[in-house]
Amino acid sequence: MSPRGARARRANGKKYATWLAAGVVVLGGTAVTAAASAGGEGAGPGDGTRSAKAHALALDGKDPKRRALPRTGTPTFSLVGVSWEDSGDTFEGTAQIRTREAATGEWSEWHDLDFDIRAPESTEGEEPEVRGASEPLWVGPSDGVEARVVADGEETAVPEALRLDMIDPGETVKGKDKGKDNGGTQGSGKGDAEPPTSGAPTGPAPGTVPAQEPTGPAATTIPTAPTAPAIVSRAGWGADESLVQDPPSYLNEVDAVFVHHTAGTNDYTCADSPAVIRAILSYHVRTNGWNDVGYNFFVDKCGTVFEGRAGGVDRPVLGAHTYGFNSYSSGVSLLGDYENGGTPTAAARQAIADLAAWKLGLHGVDPEAEVALTAAADTGVWKKGQVATLNTISGHRDGYATLCPGATLYSALPGIRTTAGASPYAIGN
Repeated sequence: MSPRGARARRANGKKYATWLAAGVVVLGGTAVTAAASAGGEGAGPGDGTRSAKAHALALDGKDPKRRALPRTGTPTFSLVGVSWEDSGDTFEGTAQIRTREAATGEWSEWHDLDFDIRAPESTEGEEPEVRGASEPLWVGPSDGVEARVVADGEETAVPEALRLDMIDPGETVKGKDKGKDNGGTQGSGKGDAEPPTSGAPTGPAPGTVPAQEPTGPAATTIPTAPTAPAIVSRAGWGADESLVQDPPSYLNEVDAVFVHHTAGTNDYTCADSPAVIRAILSYHVRTNGWNDVGYNFFVDKCGTVFEGRAGGVDRPVLGAHTYGFNSYSSGVSLLGDYENGGTPTAAARQAIADLAAWKLGLHGVDPEAEVALTAAADTGVWKKGQVATLNTISGHRDGYATLCPGATLYSALPGIRTTAGASPYAIGN
């Protein structure tokens, strides 16, 4: 099976011109660069909201193989990662951070950052602003950080322009995130609630970038959408649409769904989920240099499904989630870490199964079948041009050399596939 190309390409031109507002302050002799959306730093227009902010700390030093940042006070942030100048420079080493909880002043234990993220193999990954980066880590509201980075293995030096990136996700609705979108789809607004009941069929949800109709000789007709599971729209979780500069690109069809985890922590409440997703959006755009959040969908441990990358939940939107296979697939990421002790809840497993069954069903794909896909890049598992036989619901590690989606979530995939086959959202059910 040959690779299927995107129907639309990103517009040329410089990104960030409309949103990047940077300044430098000095904290304890360390330069901190702050960037906020064009909507302004601080409060929104009298509605009790507060825009997301991004801060960066340069990790400078004389030792070419090591960088260290002593305990340093910072503006408040809730998500953190490290990044470097050249996205093609794959970092082999370790990066650890610890953070100071804003409410208590207590310092956390050391946390490892993962390096499983790659710029997409599409034109989006070729933009000059694209940086190499770790996976982001959700730490909750914090106002201090300590870091240490060491190059090892075959690496002889840490990457150029290494920095620590911190994201404050801001607030919506007077500081209380809500799981109900403008279209009335009910999500999980508080606590570890039961998964939402299914809603009416959804097209592009309120708050998304308008979906563009497929054009060109490769265009195909998308089947009429069956009843969809409940999906919280981008407006529902407070996406800052000013970050998204280019229109979405579309695939010919979706042949597979890749399951991911966000790593980081499982110590979040479901009321935190919108803030976690806002922070990941900001990190993917402001740190990675992508046009939008990479995943097509998110699911939290309460089983709430959230729209990810803009373009229409029932459209085959090109994402940035599974290097080498983005041009065939949709990506769903479960909030939490399922490699280091976390176990996906029954609600989360059911939500992933229903979502995958529906998304694949839009394209006539059996969620319990296999599919042959041609790798569009060397992934560490597959060579470019090699035909990979994969499940139509696969884990990230099936396509790319990574531990994602974590051992316990990966081991749950056979059951998720069976559940998807029996789902009322599956084709023919």
